[in-house]
Amino acid sequence: MTPAYTVEPLDAAHDRQAFTSGVAALDRYFRDQAGQDMRRRAAACYVARETVGAGRIAGFYTLSAAGVPLGEVPPELARRLPRYGAVPVARLGRLAVDQAFRGIGLGGALLWDAVQRALRSEVMVFAMIVEAKDDGAEAFYRHHGFLPFGDRRLILPLTGAGGR
Repeated sequence: MTPAYTVEPLDAAHDRQAFTSGVAALDRYFRDQAGQDMRRRAAACYVARETVGAGRIAGFYTLSAAGVPLGEVPPELARRLPRYGAVPVARLGRLAVDQAFRGIGLGGALLWDAVQRALRSEVMVFAMIVEAKDDGAEAFYRHHGFLPFGDRRLILPLTGAGGR
């Protein structure tokens, strides 16, 4: 049976200490800095928490607002945009799944949740961007429709992505 999850904003009641993605930098960020980033309004952090059993955190992601210079947007996407200096985007800063929850599609579900959250926002953004940390992460994002632009940067236009 696949565990059931709820995705919710990180808060002080969530036990972050047991989370282990296998990537030390992501684990350290989640344990030590994610709460600070939320308090400072630098990034929003959302967690996938089991709704049955121990209620463990199975994964997380962060979102923040950003801008990309229009000249850096792939030409096939830039043609549709007004000639402003920068394009408003949502930045997917970090996304990680606990090792105990790998292989069940949770990473893709968290990515989908992030895209839907960006589409529902009252602050309009043209696309979601991410900087892949390695080849595996880049392959994951490309599999989910992101297009490369720049070194390890990827972009997913949100127009026609299941929302507005």
